Amino acid sequence: MAARAGAGDRRWLLRLVIAFAFSQAAVSMARPAVSYRALALGADERAVGVIAGVYALLPLFAAVPLGRRTDRGRCVPLLAVGAVLIGVGCGLSGTAGSLAALAAWSGVMGLGHLCFVIGAQSIVARRSSPAEQDRNFGHFTIGASLGQLVGPVAAGLLVSGHDGAMGRTSALALVVSAGVAAVSLTCLRRIEAPVIPAGTTAGPGKKPKRRGKPKPAKKPKPGKVSVWRILRTRGVPSGILVSLAVLSATDILTAYLPVVGEERGISPTVIGVLLSLRAAAAIACRLVMTPMIQRMGRTVLLTGSCLLGGLLCAGIALPVPVWGLALMLVALGFCLGVGQPLSMTTVVRAAPEEARSTALALRLTGNRLGQVAAPASAGLVAGVAGTGAPFMMLGVLLLGAAGLGVRSTPRDPAPAPATPAPAKVPETPDEPPVPAEDSGDRR
Repeated sequence: MAARAGAGDRRWLLRLVIAFAFSQAAVSMARPAVSYRALALGADERAVGVIAGVYALLPLFAAVPLGRRTDRGRCVPLLAVGAVLIGVGCGLSGTAGSLAALAAWSGVMGLGHLCFVIGAQSIVARRSSPAEQDRNFGHFTIGASLGQLVGPVAAGLLVSGHDGAMGRTSALALVVSAGVAAVSLTCLRRIEAPVIPAGTTAGPGKKPKRRGKPKPAKKPKPGKVSVWRILRTRGVPSGILVSLAVLSATDILTAYLPVVGEERGISPTVIGVLLSLRAAAAIACRLVMTPMIQRMGRTVLLTGSCLLGGLLCAGIALPVPVWGLALMLVALGFCLGVGQPLSMTTVVRAAPEEARSTALALRLTGNRLGQVAAPASAGLVAGVAGTGAPFMMLGVLLLGAAGLGVRSTPRDPAPAPATPAPAKVPETPDEPPVPAEDSGDRR
């Protein structure tokens, strides 16, 4: 009954998308502003990569414990804690006077984002039937894309490098992003499904009525499902690795496009618009996700998007004009928009039902591992081979993800039409046929 109620009334999903959009806008606004503030404090390409990696360092160790906790309880408190930590991390990054302090508060911001995402993804997994998962996860990630659309543009408008003002204007952008994160707290009411105790019934718009003494529902203990068992489940490892590659590409693109813009003489405002074009293309992709899956299948769609995305990432390293860069980022945003929702659905479908939040947390652990290793590696590569080299590295990473995508969807919807066939089996009688000599006695 709870599943049907959630399916009929999808206002909870709208509220969750709005809350996620504000929290993601705060992070997407803060990430480029942190890079500009680091440059204003005297950082080079390597230092920018290290600071971008610290953003994911705390979440790397906290994801699985938070997933275990979410499997056992409610999700909304985790969303509230996440929004508060994002706001604190953004605001104090704006007041940081050293690179070490900037990196530390960037890590707090990353931990808050992790809390918010684990709680939000777990709500979608709990309140969506299997037939709705692709659609609901696709719509849920529209919130992320909306935030990624607005955030970089706002940061670009606020940050200015003229007359040595980058230090002051980047700090202003970070403080404003803290206020944006606070807005998401106002959208968290009635997102999670109400908990109805065992032994009670409730109709629409009525309070639950008790029938006798309520008995506590026996819930499976998620702690009994080991991390190793989850990781051995077919579909989970490949879904995690594809998500890692796609998010690393988005993350490095957000952190290093400002550095490319400084080198090529592109203003922060234009860089913000370019990053927002990528996010707008991801929104367009997720609006047509269901028809694309029905037409091509999950495996072909995921593999093809990673393959094309890898080629486009490598193309960003080329000295193309701004209009060419804009076209490549639009196409790249469309390709990268496929990876996140499909990897969520893949992991949720493959994981044991009593450990779905833990499996989603493992996926986020993989994401944060990529966010730690990829920017640091990109910083080293950029220091040796120039600012275009990290995008070549991303191209290789996504091409590898394209190969993994072949095995990332063990339950592709393509074979679905064949499933109704067993429905004819009950028509056959279970007892053996009557022998010929007995048939006359039964007339």
